[in-house]
Amino acid sequence: MNPTNFIKNYMLRGLTPKGIVKQMVGNNPILGNLINMAEKGDNQGVENFARNVLKERGMNLDEELSKFKNTLK
Repeated sequence: MNPTNFIKNYMLRGLTPKGIVKQMVGNNPILGNLINMAEKGDNQGVENFARNVLKERGMNLDEELSKFKNTLK
């Protein structure tokens, strides 16, 4: 199933985009925790999560964010 139809099927069942993401995440405790932090407005927690994930991959959040911003110019 292509991604558009996948999302369309969820939306036809009355799920919001947030509901679709929660459904897709399932029981993944790490992503569930990340969603909870975002819902509560814990921006620092989300930022720390992103920094840690990028650090594990040998990347730096500030550098990657700068690269991303440059693509929008």
